[in-house]
Amino acid sequence: MSGCSVIPLTLPQRDGGARRIRFIHLGSTIPLYLGADLLSKTDVRTENHPRHHAKFAKKGLATKITFSSAFRFHGLKVPSANNSLWFYSIQGLFRVAFELYSKQDQLAVLENFQDVWKAQISDSPLEVSYSLSVQLDPSGSLSQRDSQSKGVISQPPYCQADKDVVDVSSMDTADTSADHDYCSLPKQSLQSEQREVVISTVRQKLHRLDEQFSSEPRSCSEQLETVLLLLENIDRYINGRLEEKDATEIVLALLKAKDWGPVYSSSLLTCIGRWLGQQFHAANSSISQKVEGFKLQHIERISDLPPAEELATELFPEAMRTLLLHWMGLSEDFSLEKRRSEYPILLLILEFANHNLITGVAHVLYSSLICR
Repeated sequence: MSGCSVIPLTLPQRDGGARRIRFIHLGSTIPLYLGADLLSKTDVRTENHPRHHAKFAKKGLATKITFSSAFRFHGLKVPSANNSLWFYSIQGLFRVAFELYSKQDQLAVLENFQDVWKAQISDSPLEVSYSLSVQLDPSGSLSQRDSQSKGVISQPPYCQADKDVVDVSSMDTADTSADHDYCSLPKQSLQSEQREVVISTVRQKLHRLDEQFSSEPRSCSEQLETVLLLLENIDRYINGRLEEKDATEIVLALLKAKDWGPVYSSSLLTCIGRWLGQQFHAANSSISQKVEGFKLQHIERISDLPPAEELATELFPEAMRTLLLHWMGLSEDFSLEKRRSEYPILLLILEFANHNLITGVAHVLYSSLICR
């Protein structure tokens, strides 16, 4: 490899709680995590790291990757004699965490890497070592070679390791002629890895769903309509065609799917209530503008306002009125007289909840409450 240009690389990294964990990919889909980062901030002394790596390698959880001398790693001290680094599979990462980390750090690993673990659960054990051979051809592009094949590929490279391929396309091929922000590209690489994990998980879930329908068609019959509705709208969402009425159908179907528990302890109702409250609060400024405009128009006859139902309809969003009407048990089935008799109360609630007082009753009540 003498005479070949050096390729400086920066490994992308993921958050592992108390430590940042750098990684590469094997075969472009299997993430491998840098052993030095996994054993950092543990009781294992640095000089004992190789022994621990070898122990995990015997179990297929770690591997020693010897890189071509064309590569130099930014921020890493790599022995120039062999230019090799130890990497762990996701299973190895979890084994290290539960053997060597504190409970808090174990929890951080669980939270940050459980999706990767689920997606890679069927991965085969790693070989004890991989040897990579990469060279630069005269045109400046990277070529890969082993004992069987030789082919030219463009930067960023894939490195041939026997029959497997280590993907270094997520690494930053640094330009030594200028300063670089080494945080920018690793962030993109992290997003790319997360996307691959999500896609893999989606495929697994769809495959599992297909198997379930094939093996237990009758037991799923009651849920089929809801499942079909969800799948149809997933397709609309992916293709950018999901509309508000579609989202309405999805939400209603899920709400009606089963009884969700008593009102005092329903997390679903709590979540919906919080979301509605946030949406209504965000609309406060536009409601205030409407109310102020109404007051200016009726300044001469403020004591002779339209009926409460007309005021509520003109000044407040339909969603607010619908919520309160059904909350108060005043559905469309009730007589017009009954609804009219209750509407002044509904209007008062809307005035107070939106901090926009209109009627004389609201002003009097507000003053009496504030003065106490």
